[in-house]
Amino acid sequence: AVVTLSNFVVGNESNYFIGLYILLVVGGLMLTVAFLGCCGAFKESRCMLLSFFSCLLIVLVAELAAGAWAYHNSSKLDTYVRSAVKNAVQDEYSVLPTRTATLDSIQKYFQCCGAEGPNDWQSSVYNNADRSSLVDIAISKLNIAYKVPESCCHEGISVDDCNTVRNIGMLTSIAKPVVYTSGCMEKLVDGIKQNIKLVYIVGAGVIGVEILALIFALLLCCAIRRSSNYKN
Repeated sequence: AVVTLSNFVVGNESNYFIGLYILLVVGGLMLTVAFLGCCGAFKESRCMLLSFFSCLLIVLVAELAAGAWAYHNSSKLDTYVRSAVKNAVQDEYSVLPTRTATLDSIQKYFQCCGAEGPNDWQSSVYNNADRSSLVDIAISKLNIAYKVPESCCHEGISVDDCNTVRNIGMLTSIAKPVVYTSGCMEKLVDGIKQNIKLVYIVGAGVIGVEILALIFALLLCCAIRRSSNYKN
């Protein structure tokens, strides 16, 4: 679910892959830092340990800066997530594969449909792309016919029942037992708020371990230096 929520932080597919590349680079950097630390400690090399210390210090400063930025902009997260969900439902579903898969996962996981409710799909790009299979239904003197994604159907509902209801119209009473009626926007925001404390705790733990690694690296460098001076 956390991975699914994170997909809404990016604006489009291009930014999504840029984010993946950044994670790969960061992972490679951390692997290099770990290698320097292990080899430096094993070979008692001050040069490698100092390189380890310098690289880890850069990573630590970057993490602290990113954490400070995230905390400073945390008030904007609620507004951004709401806007991202609405935009995904209205304009990006069935257009961007990553957004489509992400929104399907969100609707299944949170048992919801649309941003504020199933009616959001009525004016969406997904719904307007092909209306040939829809049946017009007169309700309150309005002809309303639209479909919702299959991920809006309740878990355990047969494919035939799901397809029948989701292609008829969401304002009919028959659809309520089959299709989720609550929107995903509020549930997604609540899900993020519930997990944000865990993210802070894990982040603080990682930073704490990195600070200890810096301290031990300096202590080991000093010990190696004293040992070299003693031998000389």
